[in-house]
Amino acid sequence: MFCKFFIDRPVFASVISLLIFIAGTVTALQLPIAQFPDIVPPSVSVDAVYPGADAQTLVDTVAIPIESQINGVENMLYMTSTCANDGSYALTVYFEIGTDPDINTVNVNNRANQAQPRLPDVVKQCGVTVKKCSSSILAFYSFSLNDNAGSTKNEEYLANYVSINVKDTVARIPGVGQAQVMDPKDFSMRIWLDPQILAGRDISVQEVLSVIREQNVQIASGSIGAEPMEPGQLMTLNVLTKGRLMEVGEFENLVVRTNEDGTVLKLKDIAKIELQR
Repeated sequence: MFCKFFIDRPVFASVISLLIFIAGTVTALQLPIAQFPDIVPPSVSVDAVYPGADAQTLVDTVAIPIESQINGVENMLYMTSTCANDGSYALTVYFEIGTDPDINTVNVNNRANQAQPRLPDVVKQCGVTVKKCSSSILAFYSFSLNDNAGSTKNEEYLANYVSINVKDTVARIPGVGQAQVMDPKDFSMRIWLDPQILAGRDISVQEVLSVIREQNVQIASGSIGAEPMEPGQLMTLNVLTKGRLMEVGEFENLVVRTNEDGTVLKLKDIAKIELQR
């Protein structure tokens, strides 16, 4: 019998088995990885920020206009949203399995644009972000600081460092859809207005905001000697001016109002300015 041939020759059978094992190992490295069908519905996220608003204000002014437009978008299954007291709004729209995530993103973006006229001006200025996302998390990374004596670096410094130097690098890795800092501590210039001083000087919050927007701008100052050039002119010089304000002291010296007697009311006289997260 055929089997008896190998039973009587164990060394030959062992060599044949070894050759088959080696051939299978080499071939396995060349085989394509099987592409399993998607079992998680593709999703698209919509993010917006309304600085200074609480959760209920977000629901009334941001969530309802956006969700009323996005609801019923093509191939949509369901959607979930979150409104936080820090002014952040996050909406996730889930679609049928097998649909194209890029097409879903375009459809959601078109619906979100239809809600733009109903959104507050501050939200439109900050922008509404629409992007495809995945509900599955690939990996978590934790960072820590060496506890050196006399070190002035803290948790806020570490989170800010990761946001600036690590997050964008990880997001550029092929196959990574989104990189997110779980506990972001981005620094911002905080301006705490004193309501009693505002009422005593008859100053509204909108007036203060207008002053900040007008004086904290980046403008194009033009150039000296630009075309048409005069005879004998040899060069053109670009004019560089101070751009957006960066330091606390610069915000403190913003002029809010000039009084009739020539005195100047500065922002530091009616508010407390500090750089915080």
